[in-house]
Amino acid sequence: MSKDFALQNARAETDAPRLWRSPERLILASASLGRRRLLAAAGLSFDVEAARIDERGLEEAFVNQGCSPGDLAARLAEAKATEVSARNPEALCLGADQTLLLDRAVLHKPTDPEAAARQLRRLSGREHLLVSAFCFARGGAALVVGQDTAVLTMRRLDERAIRLYLALAGPLALASVGAYQIEGLGVHLFEKIEGDYATIQGLPIVSVLAWLRAEGRLAL
Repeated sequence: MSKDFALQNARAETDAPRLWRSPERLILASASLGRRRLLAAAGLSFDVEAARIDERGLEEAFVNQGCSPGDLAARLAEAKATEVSARNPEALCLGADQTLLLDRAVLHKPTDPEAAARQLRRLSGREHLLVSAFCFARGGAALVVGQDTAVLTMRRLDERAIRLYLALAGPLALASVGAYQIEGLGVHLFEKIEGDYATIQGLPIVSVLAWLRAEGRLAL
């Protein structure tokens, strides 16, 4: 566990009794460090339990059923939340997912540095969308599904810039759908960003907190 996340989580544990008004346990159905940091920074105390689903298999099935690329993140977030919720029926489970759309084509996390380089060449000088979705579920059933979209324009990158970025970013370039992390070195790749940074990091936290507040689960 990183030092900064440990500190954020400790603060969340301190603030949670005053902030969290629900008797239910909150479970994040994702192993994403970025999503954990966003929830912890918001003062929420939660457990983490990754969903046991075949994401690529489900994505293919959803597409075959006529699901549009823009709706894939919401469908996958719901699948994650309901799967974890079915195994923890007494808890409130939060699932999340993010898709990157380039001309309506869905791009996935690169598997190695060469795949990351190819992805950056495709994105270079072009605009793409990041769709981040969330779902709350209880007892194996979805309670709400929501999503938000950010529009990012990558500056034109030559081969030297791509290779330098990948060398500096290291394994982190393989940890996100666009081969970049906007909260780190990835910010150097862009000329224009429109949208909420939390959405870009994979969780529309403002919408998540708004739903919890409307349901009476937050004191603030």
